[in-house]
Amino acid sequence: MKIIEIIGNKELTGTIKVSGAKNSAVALIPAAILCDEDVILENVPDISDTYDLFNILDLLNIQKDYKNNELKLDLKNMKNCEIKKELSQKLRASYYFMGALLGKFKKVTIYFPGGCSIGARPIDYHIKGFKQMGVNIKIDNDKYELDARNLHGADIYLDFESVGATINLILAATKAKGLTVIHNAAREPEIVNVATFLNSMGAKISGAGTNEITIEGVNYLKKGRGEIIPDRIEALTYIIIGALVGKNLKIENIIPSHIQASLSKLKEIGVDYIENKNSIIINSKKNYKATNIKTLVYPGFPTDVAQPFSVLLTQCSGLSNIKETIFENRMGHMPYLNKMGANIKYNLKEANIKGPTKLKGEEVTATDLRAGAALVCAGLKAEGKTVIFDAEHVLRGYGHLEEKLTNVGAKINIKEI
Repeated sequence: MKIIEIIGNKELTGTIKVSGAKNSAVALIPAAILCDEDVILENVPDISDTYDLFNILDLLNIQKDYKNNELKLDLKNMKNCEIKKELSQKLRASYYFMGALLGKFKKVTIYFPGGCSIGARPIDYHIKGFKQMGVNIKIDNDKYELDARNLHGADIYLDFESVGATINLILAATKAKGLTVIHNAAREPEIVNVATFLNSMGAKISGAGTNEITIEGVNYLKKGRGEIIPDRIEALTYIIIGALVGKNLKIENIIPSHIQASLSKLKEIGVDYIENKNSIIINSKKNYKATNIKTLVYPGFPTDVAQPFSVLLTQCSGLSNIKETIFENRMGHMPYLNKMGANIKYNLKEANIKGPTKLKGEEVTATDLRAGAALVCAGLKAEGKTVIFDAEHVLRGYGHLEEKLTNVGAKINIKEI
């Protein structure tokens, strides 16, 4: 098990460069296997989720070369085979191989995906859409066998704006016969990133970034090169850290238009920041004001940011409220924040945070990726030493965390115990 040790309340100054987006990388890597030639992906983040996907590529006999955040894939000897349970359950995004392998081979066998325990995360919308596209699906406990000898386009209406289902259906539709229209599609920037990459290889996808996406199936995808967009969740985590302990802390390699809902909330509580074309400079201060947050699908306030943001709310004067509308179990970090000195009353879907409160270092546990990120934020603000157990969760989404924070003055150490 890995732990993160932090000696807190250190002023952070300098520059942190944001990595490629985890939520894009875990979709673009499976998307790349649809190509009929070779692929290069740039700005691929150096995180554990990336390496878990690499293990699946190895299983599929795909030759890869990963250096300096550039991934080269040679697909000429690729084969289709069952994706083993221990591989698919390593991460949630393994399910993108459903759509990609359906498009490529019209058949896939895979197990139910893993990922963070943040509530019920069924794949019903994916399965419903695949069935409309002519896919026969056999489910044996957590094993899924999908067969589509006649994979065809369809008019698909999503009951919820699911990012995963939207991307998975795009992947399958890219090489399906005929026209697919996804109604009530999710609009996240990561979806635009996937569509842009596939279109660069010859796919015919329009409407990405809106709630109606049209895909005209093609037979062949040429050699492609794609670039992972900057990680908006990582960027906001470091911006929150800057609001807690920063002094002219510069967060660079960001796309401000991707994070406007969160920036609006930061401005509302009184955070001091300067927004530039691709960076934000931030200073911590006292006398932040309480606010209310409701998580929503993009372009609303992101569920992945609510957990780190809750730490900032402990430093706001008054009573703040967080309502979680996406997942059922986003409050795993709350008992640990209370242990560190916060004053929070919460249930599975809502938290009331009374501040400001002084945080102190404690031994805590990361229950999921963003809960772990929240505890890193808290540890950097707290007086004394914080030890975060089960740090593997955090490393799924934050590459070079120790290096980035140490370079701006943090006292942080990641080690195996």
